[in-house]
Amino acid sequence: MGKRLSRIVTRTGDDGTTGLGDGSRTAKDSSRIIAIGEVDELNSTIGLLLAEPIPAPIRDDLIAIQHDLFDLGGELCIPGYESMKNAQLARLDALLERHNATLSRLEEFILPGGARTAAIAHVARTVCRRAERAIVALGRSEPVRPVCRQYVNRLSDLMFVLARVLNREAGRGDVLWQKDRDQGATGNGATEDGETDDASEEVPGN
Repeated sequence: MGKRLSRIVTRTGDDGTTGLGDGSRTAKDSSRIIAIGEVDELNSTIGLLLAEPIPAPIRDDLIAIQHDLFDLGGELCIPGYESMKNAQLARLDALLERHNATLSRLEEFILPGGARTAAIAHVARTVCRRAERAIVALGRSEPVRPVCRQYVNRLSDLMFVLARVLNREAGRGDVLWQKDRDQGATGNGATEDGETDDASEEVPGN
């Protein structure tokens, strides 16, 4: 899969194009480059979460996911190249099942927030959804294997679940959306035990 970078500054992109892994060049705002960029931003956001103090098992999971996302970026940057494996998708499914089994059933939507680690996980989730949309858009004009799209779809669900886990590990509850709140009132809805009454965002499993 191509040679590793030996030079960072090449100036070849000054004309608004960039090189793909197969040696061809394409516009920096092409659908393929947008998808690659979104995956790169997702990986960087997970890297930001890894800079925080998080439980070791979750850290190990996220590091493995970063490697998967690098594989995904590699597949996207070389048309026709296959790097993603169904086993990587199956691993995400297993992580989802394992972490979700430790959480209480959601009765309300939740808001992104709570502990800093959970908030960053929610940012990663939304970036992941954007990456998924970019890959779907690319697939309308060029061949994209289903596993690429499925991986980021499943990953966004996992980040939602991990945000809940990280709030719990930090001694915080879910931040619940208050459907019947006084819309003229202010405050964060926190209860005396540190839990919150505010509420959530998107339900995983889409």
